[in-house]
Amino acid sequence: MNEPSKESLQEQVDERESTVQQKYGTFAGVFVPTLLTILGVILFVRHGWVIGNAGLLGGLGIVTLAFIIVTFTALSMSCITTNIRIQAGGAYSIISQSLGLEVGGSVGIPLYLAQAFAITMYIFGFREGWLYIFPDHPAILVDATVFATLFVVAFLSARLAFRVQYIILAVVIGALLSVAASVFFGVMQHDPQWLGEFPGAREDDFPGVSFWVIFAVFFPAATGIMAGANMSGELKNPKKSIPVGTISAILICFGVYVLSGYWLSRVATPDELVNNYNVMIDYAFWPPAVLAGLLGATFSSALASIVGAPRILQALGDHRIFPGGELFSKLAKNGEPRNAIMFTGGIVLASLLVRDLNTIAPLITMFFLITYMMINLVVFIEQRMDMVSFRPTFPIPRFVPLIGTLGCLFTMFIINATFGLIAIAFVIAAYLYLTNRTLKVPYGDMRSGLFVSLAEWAAKKVSLLPADNERAWKANLLVPVRNSRELRGSFSLIRNLVYPKGSIKLIGITERMSTDKLQDSLFNLASSFSRENVYTRWSVIDSPSYKDAVLTSLQTLQGTFFKPNILFLRVSNASENDDELHSIINEARYYNMGIQLYLEDPVAQLGRQAAINVWIREKSPDWSLNMDLGNVDLALLSAYKLKKNWNADMRIITVVEEPEVEKAYNYLENLLDVARLKDVSAHVEIGSFKEALKSAPQADVDFFGLPKEPNLGEFRTYVELTKSACVFVADSGKENIFA
Repeated sequence: MNEPSKESLQEQVDERESTVQQKYGTFAGVFVPTLLTILGVILFVRHGWVIGNAGLLGGLGIVTLAFIIVTFTALSMSCITTNIRIQAGGAYSIISQSLGLEVGGSVGIPLYLAQAFAITMYIFGFREGWLYIFPDHPAILVDATVFATLFVVAFLSARLAFRVQYIILAVVIGALLSVAASVFFGVMQHDPQWLGEFPGAREDDFPGVSFWVIFAVFFPAATGIMAGANMSGELKNPKKSIPVGTISAILICFGVYVLSGYWLSRVATPDELVNNYNVMIDYAFWPPAVLAGLLGATFSSALASIVGAPRILQALGDHRIFPGGELFSKLAKNGEPRNAIMFTGGIVLASLLVRDLNTIAPLITMFFLITYMMINLVVFIEQRMDMVSFRPTFPIPRFVPLIGTLGCLFTMFIINATFGLIAIAFVIAAYLYLTNRTLKVPYGDMRSGLFVSLAEWAAKKVSLLPADNERAWKANLLVPVRNSRELRGSFSLIRNLVYPKGSIKLIGITERMSTDKLQDSLFNLASSFSRENVYTRWSVIDSPSYKDAVLTSLQTLQGTFFKPNILFLRVSNASENDDELHSIINEARYYNMGIQLYLEDPVAQLGRQAAINVWIREKSPDWSLNMDLGNVDLALLSAYKLKKNWNADMRIITVVEEPEVEKAYNYLENLLDVARLKDVSAHVEIGSFKEALKSAPQADVDFFGLPKEPNLGEFRTYVELTKSACVFVADSGKENIFA
């Protein structure tokens, strides 16, 4: 089956969005699920333990630090959602539209798994509260009943889930009111302990812990800020609802945690707080209300996740992030992603059978933190790029996403460094997998702008450095093209002269071909080079004169940053264009361009690409080696690149009279040693130069120096004598084989 085109894929996504019949507002779609997810089991069961360990000031410091990180993340999320047309998938959509489907998918896949496994964790939390009331009920039966209830509600419709959440919201509010009412009945009898002693947990026999261990236990309470964003595809106005609903829910939850922390520090001693996880239940005005709030909070968190996780999976399927993804992108008539819901239900059911997810619970938190970090990073990058397209209607200071990014990264390694590294490795592996899937991108992203900005920044830095950096030299070829067929025989040569870090600039000249045909052929040729991992650009000059067009190119490209440094000219077997080539060569020398004249062997062409010769003029009577080799640096560099890319044999050859043989060998061996040319051999021929061309070891390409007054007719005889392709090379003065 053929992959869908960019246009048809976008049409499918838009069509899916149009089938969503029910759209939700800020309160129902974002505020309530976010609020209920944050006000979870840690508030009712572990918040007192946190205050008992850290003291009131220490505990409120932990609460504040955790909420700063998630608040900054929420601000970043609010900022970016007001700058893009956010689609289904929440965080996945945000990251994909900024950094591309590969990055979005690499984060979206673990985010989906984290949401799915979080459902199981919430079911386990509900079960613990239920067994507190009914200790004789079978645990597996409780889990199965809760799962079945959640699945049916989510499968029927998100609308029903939101209606259930209204009931749960009322229950949680009732629990908090029961706690608040106790203030008027004399329960606040103790002075708070401002700074705690961090004794730890009773299960571990109070081994003593640090501030950061307590922080790691509390931090998951502050997560859940994506509960509303996960419904982004089904919100009436996500640009308004996500910022308002998420931030208002976070602020209210922060107030609840601060006030309840103060209440806990007044109703019980630190010793009781660390020993009794049910302090909030025991000291409330009506304990059953708090117990109902605990059950309601865990159930609502599970419900928000089982509604939100399939939406992430469906968004991943929309864009074919994984094979067979189209199955999960399908929607029922009422707009529900039921295939994704059933698959998510299967994952949850399988994980319930494991009975204990404590071993991977930290990994779930890591996936959430990576998602939060990436959202902050997206905004940080967009802000730093200062692109005109970044015009959020909810702007934030530049320090916010930076602190959010560093805070999430810091928290990952504070909670569990091992799982942090595992989570990062998982994301990297997913990214590498997706980069090989050649995903069809249905919308633009900022990657090109990001790389352009980096290139501009690098260009500015390079402009402050010395212009001629011999150690940073690489081959950037300017290749004039009359007809792309002329380059077929030299394609491998050109590609391997620049690979891997060089570049090719193709200049099409309309001397013999129409503009349209030449453009098409250049596009195909450039695409072929690009498929060989060579950076290639092309342009066409409309000119009846080959010489004028090449000279214009030489002049124009001098002002560019990535300017060519070598002019590659293919010399034909006929001599009618020799005068034209002489003029071009002289002009290239004037602009300090390196030159490579290529003469192809009409029979062997490039042969087996297995052997390369570099001819060096003899140095008698003075065979001393110095930095000035005399127009041989570019020839040696070019030949050595071919040797590496072709995995070919390479030798350097000189021709001398018999008395000079030993000196010549010493010179060549010293040259190879100082130039660090490994696995290159030296060879000396005795007698005349033309006889040496015939008797020297056979090569597929022979490199020669290009004299100041080249005789192109004589060069053609070299091809006949060597029975190989020949390249005549002139240095620009900016190459150095010793660098």
